[in-house]
Amino acid sequence: MQLRSNGNPMDTFDKSTSPIDLTVLSRNVSRLSGLLTRDREALPAAYLKDPDLRQAYLRYFVPANISKIHLPLRELSLHPKGLLRKDRLKVLDLGSGPGTALLGMMEFFSHHDHKPVLDCTALDQVGENLKDAERLFTEWRENTGMDASLRTLRSGVDRAAARLAGDPFDLIIFSNVLNELFHGNDERTEVRRNFLLGLLNQLMDQQGSCIIIEPALRETSREMLEVVCGLPAQTAQFYAPCPASGLCATLENARDWQHEEVPWDPPEIVREVDQRIGLRKDALKFSYVVLRKDASSITDVLGLDAWRVVSEPLISKGKAEFYLCGSEGRRLVVRLDKDWSDLNQDFGGLQRGAFVGFDGVLDEGKRLKVVKETKVIVKKV
Repeated sequence: MQLRSNGNPMDTFDKSTSPIDLTVLSRNVSRLSGLLTRDREALPAAYLKDPDLRQAYLRYFVPANISKIHLPLRELSLHPKGLLRKDRLKVLDLGSGPGTALLGMMEFFSHHDHKPVLDCTALDQVGENLKDAERLFTEWRENTGMDASLRTLRSGVDRAAARLAGDPFDLIIFSNVLNELFHGNDERTEVRRNFLLGLLNQLMDQQGSCIIIEPALRETSREMLEVVCGLPAQTAQFYAPCPASGLCATLENARDWQHEEVPWDPPEIVREVDQRIGLRKDALKFSYVVLRKDASSITDVLGLDAWRVVSEPLISKGKAEFYLCGSEGRRLVVRLDKDWSDLNQDFGGLQRGAFVGFDGVLDEGKRLKVVKETKVIVKKV
């Protein structure tokens, strides 16, 4: 499914830029992109205090990051218990930056049949980020027509529980934040886990949800899973992305990591920058998990027999393969070209992130095998 934005809200970013300004913007985007990927060790704390990096983030990275929250919100909205169908939702965006995730949430609900009142809190240690958040939130609210309010709180994320104690939230969002917490600490996995445990215990409602979104890098994706897989079940259980529980099978092999890749139609300013610096932002790539205190799960929507496709199609001579994750862990599934049939024809069209079921698949131990008699069932979400 391609994610797109309402035409009016995205006009906030798709403004004309002079050639000179575009050159400066492109240079700053290239610098920030390097710091967020290959040069992560050099990424300074509170890096958005730098006005050049902040402008690069606002003009180039925010438009893409806005839409990343749509997928976890959509999967939460499908649950038969109506997890998001309250009249009013209290939302906390931790390490909010300019409020990117809150903008995406407003946009999501503006297209949804149920439009709750949104009481939002944005917490960030950079005052300039919060000023941008207030400005963008006001513009987005007007353009989407959502009934939403925003309060801002200048604070480090590590002090959030103390600053907001006794104020439980229906939805807590970490968008590109977890990987920046305690980054230089050799024991950061355990420190992050203890921090997250305390925060969810104190700030998340018993029927609430926590969405964690991270960059689609092997290091950040695996570290996120290492943190959340060690949380006690009474505090946080997996809702999504995978119909699994316990230790994520992705962690069994140090070379593996899991991320989404969703087609995206970028605004013109992003295309122009890409042409200048050689990037290609035609898809949204990110890793995420959704946590809840109860046992609600995406399996309540899809069934325990559902698998999620967690790789690109692996095409070689005479066959197509995919990696899947499900209640049995991580498995490889194959269909030989000679075994194509009307029953399994949808196998070849599977993409990363799709949910699928099988009727009559063969378990060969090291892999699952789709044969002519296997029915491939793509589960719509």
